[in-house]
Amino acid sequence: MMDARWDYGESVRLIRNVRNDGTYPGLDPGDFLVRRGSIGYVVDVGTFLQDQIIYSVNFLDEGKIVGCREEELIGAEDPWTPSRFEFREKVRSAKGLSVGGEVLVESGSLGEVIKVIRGETPGDLAYHIHFECLPGRIFQIPEDALKAADTEE
Repeated sequence: MMDARWDYGESVRLIRNVRNDGTYPGLDPGDFLVRRGSIGYVVDVGTFLQDQIIYSVNFLDEGKIVGCREEELIGAEDPWTPSRFEFREKVRSAKGLSVGGEVLVESGSLGEVIKVIRGETPGDLAYHIHFECLPGRIFQIPEDALKAADTEE
């Protein structure tokens, strides 16, 4: 049996935006459910495919009870730094990015967030980014070197 990190009644914070995976009634798959940073309360703990703990979390402000995986949650009192970008979000480089003096990613290049990396101190954010101009390569980029994909050049 897997050990659940949180128990009934404990407050947790969502660290990723959650969309409907098709299991939330009344909404289409892919519809937005709860924004990252929201705080909710564990109302049930279960498992999925016998290898993932799933928490039913009541997000009172949103009026929704949503199933969340353990890696999508932190304790409500744990340090939290909101990020500008999210997993799978399209971004552009805000400047040319170089390795060893060679510019590998031109300013304005389109990329996709693969992972959000939160450091130990507030404001310490970076992202694993896959840029279309370099297929198969992943770069760790600080937040201030990125801008929204829909930003005009």
